[in-house]
Amino acid sequence: MKPPVHPLVIALAVAALPAWAQDGAAALPEVTVKSPRLFDPGVDLRATDATLGASTLGASRAPAAHHDSASLLLDLPGASVQGAGGVSGLPVLRGLSDERLRVQVDGMDLLASCPNHMNPALSYIDPAQIGRITVFAGITPVSAGGDSLGGTVQVESAQPVFAAPGQDALLGGSVGGSYRGNGGAVGLNASAHYATEQLSLRYDGAFSRAGNYRAARAFKPAAPGTEQGQPLPGDEVASTSYRTQNHRLGAAWRQARNLWQVDLGWQHMPFQAFPNQRMDLTDNRSTQFNARYTGQFDWGDLKLRAWHQHVEHKMDMGGDRHTYGTGMPMLTDAATTGALAQANWLFSDRDTLRVGAEALRYRLFDWWPPVGGSGSMAPNSFWNLDDGRRDKLSAFAEWQTDWNPRWTTLLGLRTTHVVTDAGPVQGYSGLPTWADDAAAFNTQGRKRQNTLWDISAMARYTPDAGQSYEAGFARKTRAPSLYQRYPWSTNTMAAGMNNFLGDGNGYLGNPDLNPEVAYTLSVSGDWHEATEQPAWGVKANAYVTQIENYIDAVRCPATQCTMPGNLTATDSFVMLRYANQRARLLGLDVSGHWRFSDSAAAGRFTLTGALGLLHGKNLSTGDGLYNTMPPNLKLGLEHRISLGQGHWTTALDWHGVMAKTRVSAVRNEIKTHGYGLLNLRGSYELKGLRIDLGIDNLLNKAHALPLGGAYIGQGRSMMLNTVPWGVAVPGPGRSFYVGAQLTF
Repeated sequence: MKPPVHPLVIALAVAALPAWAQDGAAALPEVTVKSPRLFDPGVDLRATDATLGASTLGASRAPAAHHDSASLLLDLPGASVQGAGGVSGLPVLRGLSDERLRVQVDGMDLLASCPNHMNPALSYIDPAQIGRITVFAGITPVSAGGDSLGGTVQVESAQPVFAAPGQDALLGGSVGGSYRGNGGAVGLNASAHYATEQLSLRYDGAFSRAGNYRAARAFKPAAPGTEQGQPLPGDEVASTSYRTQNHRLGAAWRQARNLWQVDLGWQHMPFQAFPNQRMDLTDNRSTQFNARYTGQFDWGDLKLRAWHQHVEHKMDMGGDRHTYGTGMPMLTDAATTGALAQANWLFSDRDTLRVGAEALRYRLFDWWPPVGGSGSMAPNSFWNLDDGRRDKLSAFAEWQTDWNPRWTTLLGLRTTHVVTDAGPVQGYSGLPTWADDAAAFNTQGRKRQNTLWDISAMARYTPDAGQSYEAGFARKTRAPSLYQRYPWSTNTMAAGMNNFLGDGNGYLGNPDLNPEVAYTLSVSGDWHEATEQPAWGVKANAYVTQIENYIDAVRCPATQCTMPGNLTATDSFVMLRYANQRARLLGLDVSGHWRFSDSAAAGRFTLTGALGLLHGKNLSTGDGLYNTMPPNLKLGLEHRISLGQGHWTTALDWHGVMAKTRVSAVRNEIKTHGYGLLNLRGSYELKGLRIDLGIDNLLNKAHALPLGGAYIGQGRSMMLNTVPWGVAVPGPGRSFYVGAQLTF
């Protein structure tokens, strides 16, 4: 008997995203699996995780001298990166970023525990440690969703390696390093593994550091950043240096069709500067514990996971800013605990039912010690957020049906209960406004509870081996974060520190924010040569997302904020308050490749291209949405040829971006000019050795980063308008790089 839910599946399954395979993307080669089948090789089970709408990147090694894991997503159509520190970029999918995306590292939802979001999830894993990245852009199956208005990014480290039956124990690893001339960026990484048929042990470690990078030309006057310091040259982009290291120990045990894994992770980031924030990260320490079980059974598989992260975070004035004599320390202590139970049931030859439950417990303490014994920032500690809480409990069910080789549908429902709360606060007590603002915050009820419902419906039609079509609809929800609901001080200095958008403005929280609700419709097509390695292919995706209760901003009224001219200013940083409004994003992504020549003598020549168009609008005000990527085009010519026992690859890439003229007026967002960058790269692969070298921005083109935010990285950055307004963060000038990786 057919399951009675199937007619409902047909009626609702109208949406999906393209599975963007990376044809011709040589910078991200697929991972080579060295181990035999993970479980019993005699058991033939279908893949049971949701893959409809997914794009998968093999990232066994990163482009040389790029140490920001978010940059690995740039080869995906519709993906970009919001500027932050050198290793803390925020992924953007179809105009939505940061907390509107679910970003997981080895299944852990690692939250940014900083009022400036200096320690987002991807800052806890080095690109060299990544084994695979799976991206659901726009429409996400509910089994991978939750807090995923714009999509989900799942980053996984290298999977455990096991010896084949009867094989001796395996011992191996890798070492690598890279150097980038602009900023003197250095990266080192190493891994080692030992494995028998049942036991697998692994270590991964990575270290990277860089100084400030240089723009292609001077974009500001030469001036000292610190009191009596040396002048910073006009082309030096201050506050772009960093130092960080990440380590992971992993153990896995395999028995028949059962796999147990335990990972311990540790990060120490002693410094990371931020050119679009008013302070820098001066220490970040994180410990992670991640335990998981996967079992395969005749009926399907079972997944269990429990994990915990503890973060100690510090901010202060870095070496390119005025210290005001004593500096201004800000401290954060946070703990996140999560758990997952998921069963994937092979209900029939064509039906898979996924059911699961998730829990997430988050605690945050954010306080600023007094500066000196008296004055406006003493004698008390300033409690920016005391005992902040955001707890989630979710349950989901998802039904996938492979009707025949041509049709696949997916229907899912997810419900989530979110509770946020925060304790009473206090100011420094040096100013009357500290006490007045704290009293107003403390007297109101702060606990909020939201019950959310997500729906995703997807369908794929594959009429033949040379084409496929996907369509879908999703309703996605997200409750406000702690840093959107609870920042309370109207002081311009304090409000300026509560900014994770990089626009230089000051922000006040709003405890009465409603959850965001996004409705997305997406259609796509994939046309390619009907061969295993198609010589040509074209993919196109069109989408529209409308968001009710979109959390945007309004100018802080004069009855609450006393900054002169705040309501009418157009050429300065301003005070803002989060508010619910309505928004819409329209987009089109087109990508393709053409292998126009392939011979043993001359090698393989391939043309690639990708076009991205996005239009974001605040429907309540008619304003533009903040930090949306302008129309952009990528073109590439790649040549790959065999040399002896190895392979040499050369590529010339061009990235053109139009001027960003549609901006968020309420934020006084800075416009940027259009530009075109030419990059040259090459790599040589021989057995376990790979060597990379190249030149980014070959023609040394001056440009500002469209998603880089406002440049406030030097001088008197503490107060709202003691640094110049109107300067966008510049991109790097010409940069040579080289890297090598040896696997043994």
